[in-house]
Amino acid sequence: MKRVLNLFITQEKKLRKASIPWIMLLVSSTGQASCSKLAKFAGMSQHTLEHIVNRLVKVETTTGKYTTKNHQTGAYGRYQIMPSTAKYYAEKLHIPKNQWKKPYNQDKIFRAIMKDNIKSLRRNGHKVSAFSLYATHQQGAGGFNAIMKGKTLTKRLEKSLRQNLPSELAKVKKSQLRITWIKYWKRKLG
Repeated sequence: MKRVLNLFITQEKKLRKASIPWIMLLVSSTGQASCSKLAKFAGMSQHTLEHIVNRLVKVETTTGKYTTKNHQTGAYGRYQIMPSTAKYYAEKLHIPKNQWKKPYNQDKIFRAIMKDNIKSLRRNGHKVSAFSLYATHQQGAGGFNAIMKGKTLTKRLEKSLRQNLPSELAKVKKSQLRITWIKYWKRKLG
């Protein structure tokens, strides 16, 4: 009986090993298809959107690892998603909240965030670009809109802008902060 059980376990392991490439192909194909839809929704080619996402990842994590944690802010993963944002999108996408950190789920959440950010950019009359997509990811759609429309900066938004600038630029006068932040990120993201 023990020999039969061991044989069964061995065969099951072999089947799982053989299935992993197929599963990964399915996952990557599904991810590519949704990336293609997102690019079309953004009004750009899939290649352009992938290039923008790769640049965003390099800014956020430099290595692109799904396990990167910012100990200052609590942001986590390849896209540096805040836990509160992850919780919201995990619920929206029916992802068990304790599984949002899995790479596939981070990708899924990030695509949903991007889609919502693209909707916000269009609704508020902003061009969808590397700068605007990254800036909405960094400051939130409402924060980005307030910055670009010249609304009065709240203390929280002012602090966020300063934190997202190099130290020598973060010390500018409040009256110059908005334009300094815009110029810096436009230049950095092209």
